[in-house]
Amino acid sequence: MSGQRGSIVRVLRSPALRRIQLAFFGSTLGDWAYGIAVMVWAYDEGGAAAVGVYQALRFVVGAVAGPLGAHVADRVGSRKRFMMANDATRAGLVAAAAVVVGLDGPAFLVFGLALLAAGVGASFRAAQSGLVPRLVDDPAQLTATNAVTSNLETVAMFAGPAVGALLLAVVDVQAVFWLNALTFVWSLSLVAAVRVPVREAEPVAEGGEHEGFLREVTAGFAQLGRDRDLGTVSLLAASQGAIWGALTVFLVVLSVQVLDAGAAGVGYLNTVMGLGTVAGGLVVLGMNGGGRLGRDMAYGVLGWALPLIAMALFPSPVVAIAALAVIGLADPWVNLGLDTIPQRVAPERIISRVFAAVDSSLIAAMALGAAIAPLLVHLLGLRGSMAALGVTVAFVAVASMPRMSRLDARLAAPPFSEPQHVDLLAGIDIFAPLPPAAVEALARKLEPAPYAAGATVMTAGEHAEGFYVILSGRVEVTQDGRLLRTEGPGEYVGEIGLLRDVPRTATVTATEDTVLLGLGRPDFLAAVTGTPAAARAADAVIADRLAV
Repeated sequence: MSGQRGSIVRVLRSPALRRIQLAFFGSTLGDWAYGIAVMVWAYDEGGAAAVGVYQALRFVVGAVAGPLGAHVADRVGSRKRFMMANDATRAGLVAAAAVVVGLDGPAFLVFGLALLAAGVGASFRAAQSGLVPRLVDDPAQLTATNAVTSNLETVAMFAGPAVGALLLAVVDVQAVFWLNALTFVWSLSLVAAVRVPVREAEPVAEGGEHEGFLREVTAGFAQLGRDRDLGTVSLLAASQGAIWGALTVFLVVLSVQVLDAGAAGVGYLNTVMGLGTVAGGLVVLGMNGGGRLGRDMAYGVLGWALPLIAMALFPSPVVAIAALAVIGLADPWVNLGLDTIPQRVAPERIISRVFAAVDSSLIAAMALGAAIAPLLVHLLGLRGSMAALGVTVAFVAVASMPRMSRLDARLAAPPFSEPQHVDLLAGIDIFAPLPPAAVEALARKLEPAPYAAGATVMTAGEHAEGFYVILSGRVEVTQDGRLLRTEGPGEYVGEIGLLRDVPRTATVTATEDTVLLGLGRPDFLAAVTGTPAAARAADAVIADRLAV
């Protein structure tokens, strides 16, 4: 229990993180209440068919609009301002829908406004995912933040529909719409009050301004293809999504055929799964910081697959309830990895797009699972369908374990260095503007390079390939035989040739046994030129050194 309290306090003691959490919780609760109201209104207008069409279109709009909005979030001047604009736009759209409902306006207009609001909101979480790493002090606080967010989302999923149902019973649909609009205003005001550190309150646009629009929008998906770890995370998310979507169909059949509880039993089964999710979320909070994000995500997906197999093998009310409780317990492990791993692994400049790409994989798989489940039940029966899907996803989860274990090693401190290497980089003026997660990622890429006293590190006129931080020892920097300066631990050499794309401007020689930490040209340039504040810091350093 103390671990749970520690995780919560770790997040809530930060004003910026506290405001982000409260903003997310308020708008998510309002969104769930609003979702119930829209479905009730759609049913009154066009019956079950209207509800089905709206839900299907909402999935499609979310899957398409998410990456588009995430592209804007990554390219715009500030993810904070993007989130504020997102809240303001959604508040306006939902308020407009409330007015149309109040005036008994055309149904297609209400549907259109609701779908637009869903499309705009599809990228809010991706923008938040990109902003949060800039507000935390270290990876442990980042993991704790995502664990708290996941728990708040679970509470909102329960409380939102309850609030919506209560308002529908006491007032009307329009009142729920107005409530949702107010929650967006609430979110906007809290996000506006977030103080982003000056070093982070900068555009994070990529250097490739002339890249094609399609290439920029799909940069997150491209990163999933380049980075096999992120690709596996996306595959695991999609595997969970396929079961999630199929369960929306399986639970109806299960309730009627196994529980003999009719349609009402679906609500009871969902409640069991939800209570399991709440319990699992509390356990995740208590275990936060264990350093097993990858393997825990794979185990979480396995926790969705094995209960499905159990329900197929032993169809009974007791097994069904126990299996759904286990699925609920497993869900937070999947969510924590899905939220945190892209933030820790993806390049900072495209975090939102990578998050949106993973999320789109989840949403698309949910839609596919819901679409093929009736066909599977028709061809294989309920038990055969659950067994087939459960075995397939279990195979994917087990096959991913080695990759996820390597990912956990990647997320750990660099194996060749001490933890203070991160502090070493963070103390360098060029890297000071970068968020902690970006500095940590750079620290993992450092390569140690020992030089004996008298050895030449680099020679004036040669091609510039690397940037070097001095871990121990001392070097001399000379130009045409003239001593420019000496450098010691914590200082660095090699930045001018890389940033100006010119041959080495000076010769560097070790004056005693020296160990350098090298960073390759692509990694150095991506880190420094990808953040304007870092680029300006580098320009200032170059101007100062060339003036000597």
